[in-house]
Amino acid sequence: MAKVPSLDVFYRARRNARRVVVLTAYDVPSARLAAKGGVDALLVGDSLGQVLLGYDTTLPVTVADMLHHTRAVTRAGTGLPVITDLPYGSFHVDPRQTVEAALTLVREGGAQAVKLEGGRRRADHIAALLDAEIPVMGHLGLTPQSLHRLGGYRVQGRGDRAAAMVEEAQFLAAAGCFAMVLECIPADLATRITEAVDVPTIGIGAGAGCDGQVLVFHDLLGLLADFQPRFVKRYAELGRDAEAAIAGFADEVRRGVFPAQEHTYGEKNGGTAGKKSDGGYLGGLAGEEG
Repeated sequence: MAKVPSLDVFYRARRNARRVVVLTAYDVPSARLAAKGGVDALLVGDSLGQVLLGYDTTLPVTVADMLHHTRAVTRAGTGLPVITDLPYGSFHVDPRQTVEAALTLVREGGAQAVKLEGGRRRADHIAALLDAEIPVMGHLGLTPQSLHRLGGYRVQGRGDRAAAMVEEAQFLAAAGCFAMVLECIPADLATRITEAVDVPTIGIGAGAGCDGQVLVFHDLLGLLADFQPRFVKRYAELGRDAEAAIAGFADEVRRGVFPAQEHTYGEKNGGTAGKKSDGGYLGGLAGEEG
């Protein structure tokens, strides 16, 4: 029997003094690459609305969208815990409806936990989720689903709003959240919050004082050249590399260079149709006579 992924990396973070590495994932390739790269947990973020589905915001993302991508990530079989965002509208309703949405993502999607944005105003929803035995990750600071109320994507918690955010974080911890994301807040405030709560804080644009960090897969790898917020460090420029690779393919096709002999089946060449690989979509053709 396969081992069930565990949230222990979060529960033990403080005790082990080990920073938690989280990365978003949306499908089998991103999940497996993240796991092989050594991250501790995967977040199926509603950011998929922007990086995959072409929306300007996360607001149009549905529970069905989140379920589709959560299933893909869990099918990757990485053994890492998978946390899934509750999308806009799923926790702005009766808590029973929130639980139904979360149960769908856990029962049918295979997630180990859900994340929802906001603090004390989500008290009833957090309580209902925990009563249904669904672990909850909180999210404070810049909460993208609240962009209209916040007046856009702006740094939060500055000035006299800092104390209120510390109180909100303490509420989330006391309410039973196993961890919380702190997004786009001043670094000194994130450190204050981290010191004020007894659960791990995961920062994104919140400085180095958090217990861990999370980034969006496409941002980290430079897959979307037209978007780079200040808090993102690009560790590669795969978008540029992919563009060059596709241009090379197009050029070779037009010049008649590809496919070459080694990419072609003969009548009696005895070759195989494809090499068996880790989940490769042509893996089943390996061993077929040419």
